[in-house]
Amino acid sequence: MRGPLFYSKILLFGEYGIIKDSKGLSIPYNFYNGALKIDEHHTVATHKSNDALKRFSTYLEQLQQEKPELVTFDLTALKNDVTNGLYFDSSIPQGYGVGSSGALVAAIYDKYAANKITVLENLTREKLLQLKVIFAEMESFFHGKSSGLDPLNSYLSLPILINSQDNIEPAGIPSQTESGKGAVFLLDSGTTGETAPMVQIFMENMKQEGFRNMLKDQFVKHTDACVDDFLQGNVKSLFGNIKQLSKVVLENFKPMIPQEFHNLWKKGIDTNAYYLKLCGSGGGGYMLGFTENIEEARLALKDYKMEVVYNF
Repeated sequence: MRGPLFYSKILLFGEYGIIKDSKGLSIPYNFYNGALKIDEHHTVATHKSNDALKRFSTYLEQLQQEKPELVTFDLTALKNDVTNGLYFDSSIPQGYGVGSSGALVAAIYDKYAANKITVLENLTREKLLQLKVIFAEMESFFHGKSSGLDPLNSYLSLPILINSQDNIEPAGIPSQTESGKGAVFLLDSGTTGETAPMVQIFMENMKQEGFRNMLKDQFVKHTDACVDDFLQGNVKSLFGNIKQLSKVVLENFKPMIPQEFHNLWKKGIDTNAYYLKLCGSGGGGYMLGFTENIEEARLALKDYKMEVVYNF
């Protein structure tokens, strides 16, 4: 057995902000993907994933008992498959902010949910929100608290525009230009990040009035402007807003940026060769970079591992 592929995702804009109702924009990233498979030989390589799925199926059983009106699963089939060696065969790096648990959640929902909402039907806003709520409950097994956006993105394989917590829609993003010098890229920090402790730090900071005001007056303001600029293709304005956003993050989200990248982050802002921002919760994994001139950025970051994800 091999299930369909589910892709990783990149939240271009909105990390942390969407907790406080900023806009957000999430796109599928096809370079990484995962699919459910059965390994009848129960090899060492698949044991860890199979073990996690065993715990996950227990969690889903509990979820179904507590909220049967939200979602139900064919638990018999799921448990049988787990016993027979079900695992998630994935190239998506874990702890890198590109949605490894999201793709797994999407795959499990797709295969085992009863009365599932499918991608082929008319996806009204109500259905999208219902899916998001279901996925948030499922994914909280991995993170403690989840918005449900990663699995939603993976499940639909469409760019998603988050207008606010309860207003999301599929988005048309400007098509890529092969000849364009502008690019969005991933920069590898070389270490993994844990989501839960980063969210914890953020929630602690939220108790301070100064931090809350900064979030509303600067972080959310620039994030919203970036989303609008990106969707409308206003490149000049977009880079002005990304630069401001990069500054705000460097000043106020230091714990989420690995120590050895603080100077590199500042160098981008000072030279305008590139601007960095968080990709997911930070603390490691990937950082997201934006540049108006990819060659210039490559030169400035030649000692680091870069992957271009979008050209414009």
